Amino acid sequence: MSTPVALRYGLMPVDGNGIAVATVAAMLDAGAGGARARVLAPGEVLPYGTIPVVVADMTLYGVKRLEETLQRWGPLPKPWLVWVADAPMRPVQDARFLVRALEGRLAGVARVPYLPVLRAVKGPDEALKYKDVQTAAERLRRTLEGK
Repeated sequence: MSTPVALRYGLMPVDGNGIAVATVAAMLDAGAGGARARVLAPGEVLPYGTIPVVVADMTLYGVKRLEETLQRWGPLPKPWLVWVADAPMRPVQDARFLVRALEGRLAGVARVPYLPVLRAVKGPDEALKYKDVQTAAERLRRTLEGK
């Protein structure tokens, strides 16, 4: 009989639950069927011992929503930011500066590169079949786990 895996990552999207958020959840879950990482429902309490992860696009709008989220954060542990590229270029200067200013309120910042395949897949399971997504997933897990 196997020991159940405790939820390690509770994901909170700052601007909706699209394919990028679903894919980040699948990347961090690493095939555990939602037992290791999942998107929390609005208003759901963060389970004890779970690492909070906020997910935002690399847009100024996404970073402003992140700022609003952190202003209301409360007594929870500092969250990780998973910053997902929405285009094959650097984030705009204002977004970079704002994230830098918010870093004191974050456990860390992990970047997910632009993954064009996310525009053409039906879901995260299909996305994880692609090598570039697998590589980004390994890098993301290493960053959050400190390896």
